[in-house]
Order: sequence, then structure tokens, then C-alpha cells
Amino acid sequence: MTGRRTDLEYERELRKLREQLLLMGAKVEELIASSVKALVDRDDALARRLLVLDDDIDHLERETDELCSKILAKRQPVASDLRAITTAMKMVTELERIGDLCVNLCERVIELGSDPSADALGGLPELAERVQQMLRSSLDAYVARDATGAREVIAQDRTVDEAYARLSRRLLGAMLQGPSEVSRGLRLQSIAKTLERIGDHATNLAEMVIFMVDGEDVRHLGHSGGSPATSDDTERSRR
Repeated sequence: MTGRRTDLEYERELRKLREQLLLMGAKVEELIASSVKALVDRDDALARRLLVLDDDIDHLERETDELCSKILAKRQPVASDLRAITTAMKMVTELERIGDLCVNLCERVIELGSDPSADALGGLPELAERVQQMLRSSLDAYVARDATGAREVIAQDRTVDEAYARLSRRLLGAMLQGPSEVSRGLRLQSIAKTLERIGDHATNLAEMVIFMVDGEDVRHLGHSGGSPATSDDTERSRR
């Protein structure tokens, strides 16, 4: 009877861990969506309110790390459970970093003030939509233990990189039109880079899901999962 009770407690701890991670993921998704809304609507008041939400994400990261450490110490899990727990510890770190990037985005929105209009944002909303979808798909793959879905997220990162490169060229062209465009262009460039980095972290999450499900480490492979990493891939893996 004692063994069965221990098993049930262990299952509850694993379920709580999964719930904690998904709660943190939901808060990060909400923070991204609201940050982008603040950008598109030129709503610096919303951006200021969002700055404090990162504290909630930081708190969840600490709680989840503590739960993982507790499970590892008490249960000494093996095989797939061990991968799931260590993956969760890494995933909450990635989610916390995305939260930090959203804070950076909000700070740039505040700096922009009422300029520019939504029409001057170029491809930023579309880029934001792409990275939000990547994050959502990575979390869905985690819930479903779907390595195939996670690999699809990794493939999407190339599209995000290409969209970022196109947007950067467009912003550079605008800044060359005159000194008055430089300050705005640099802030928009910073926002674009922040969104591209969020896509990188979403890709890292997908790579972790593949490791959790298949036990395969694809961090230093190319986007296809089988070719050597490019310099851009290497840079992403460091973040």
C-alpha cells in the first residue's frame, strides 16, 4: 500500500510540474501578444503596465525550478521521467528569457511614444505573429509529446530569420532617407531583433521537446535536423 501511495504522490508531483510549466508558458504567450498590441496601437500606457508582469514569470521560474529539484532529490527518476524533469528545468529558463525580451520590447514601445503610426511599422506585426505561433506550437508539442510538431517549429525558424533580414533591409533603407528617420529606425530595428530572438528561444523549446520525447539532442544540427549548424545557428544556440 505504501508503494502505491508513493507512486500516486510521484504522479501528482509530475502533473504539478507540467501544470506549472504550462502556466508559465501561457503567461509568456499573453505577455508577447499584449506587447505587440501595445506596439501596433501605439499604447505606451499598456506597455508600462506590462513591465511588471515579468515579475510573475520570474516567480514561476523559481517555483518550477524548486519543484524539479525536489523531485530529483526525492524520487531519483530514470529514463523518460528524468528527461522530462531536466527538460522542464531548461524550458522554464527559456520562457523566462522570452519574458525578459518582452520587457525590452515594451521599453522600446515607450521610447517610440506616439511615433510612428501603425502604417510605418512595416513587417513588424507579421514577424510578431510568426514568432507567437512558433512559441504556441512548441508548447503544444510539449503537451502532446509531439516530436514531429517540434521539428516543424525548428523549420519555421528559417522563415523568421528571412523575414527579419528583409525587414532589416527595409528599415536601413528608410534610415538612409535622412537623419530624422535614424532614431525611429534604430528603435524599430531593435524591436525586430527582439522578435527574432524570441523566435530563437521558441526554437530552443522545440529542440528540448525532441530531446524529451526521442532522447535526441538536435541543438547543434541545422534547421533540417541533419546538417551542420551555420554561424546563425551557432549564435542562436548560445542564447
